[in-house]
Amino acid sequence: MNRKVLITGASGTLGFNLIEMLAQTPGYSIHAPVRKEWDFLLPYKTRVEFVVHDLQDERETAELVRQIGPDVIVHCAASGVRPPRSEWFEMIGFNVSGSVSLFKAYCALPKTSHFIYISTGLVYRIQNRPLREDDPIGTLHPYGAGKAAADSLLLAAAAEFKRTITVLRPFAFTGKHDGQERLFPALLRSAASGKSFSLTSGEQVRDFCAVEDVARSILLCVNRTPEKLVDVFNIGSGRCDQVRTLTKRVCLELGIDIELKFGQAPLPPFEPSHLVADISKADSELGWKPEINLSYAVWQLAKQIVPTLSLREPDRTF
Repeated sequence: MNRKVLITGASGTLGFNLIEMLAQTPGYSIHAPVRKEWDFLLPYKTRVEFVVHDLQDERETAELVRQIGPDVIVHCAASGVRPPRSEWFEMIGFNVSGSVSLFKAYCALPKTSHFIYISTGLVYRIQNRPLREDDPIGTLHPYGAGKAAADSLLLAAAAEFKRTITVLRPFAFTGKHDGQERLFPALLRSAASGKSFSLTSGEQVRDFCAVEDVARSILLCVNRTPEKLVDVFNIGSGRCDQVRTLTKRVCLELGIDIELKFGQAPLPPFEPSHLVADISKADSELGWKPEINLSYAVWQLAKQIVPTLSLREPDRTF
């Protein structure tokens, strides 16, 4: 097997982990358009062809896809995943227009090809229970709204043009290459500096997964012959935890000695109060379920971004 795989978003948390996973596995010809050349991607240049490219340039995107002729396109690229958030219209434009342009280019490929779109659990309307794939989407969350629009448009385009698409909706995740002001990178940097850490009230319920598990779910889809023209899968831990509970649990398992100041940071507008995945479909149809302990994923991240911080190594699996 030598499958040509085109992956967008290689510089992001999920795209990076997928690139790393594929690069360590024989049988793939890997192509990755990136906005610029990143030093942290240099170790993978022997296995991955990186191309500097603007996904919002529709003509150039069509030509790039034509030249590569991938068997599978994995669209991980997105704007606004990591805070601080991009300007609203710029973020929406990239997440919607860039995705549609890439799918249009995909439609010129042979019908044996496969498009995998990485959406997000933030697309759903709040239900205050674990969310299923057939639950309605629609949100005022700025990142979630753009992804919901692209999610809906790509599913409609796939149905219209009889093209195969798999949509994966990951919920919250962390691990290697997580960064900026997201929860666990910020916590680790505060711990390394000896400072207290300010959080929201932490009462919101979240579903946190190891990014390695999410990348593995994509790899399963890359290798799988789709059974349906259009399919959607939730990817998450399936666990209902308040943010304060899971943060304390990670600190306890890793031995992080830090003062957690809940209620000292404002909750961003339109953040859902309850965001948890029902992952029964991914289990039954993909044969996927999470395996990596969240604390282990945070420990891996710590080794990468704050290597001087002394932590206990937790169990890798549940």
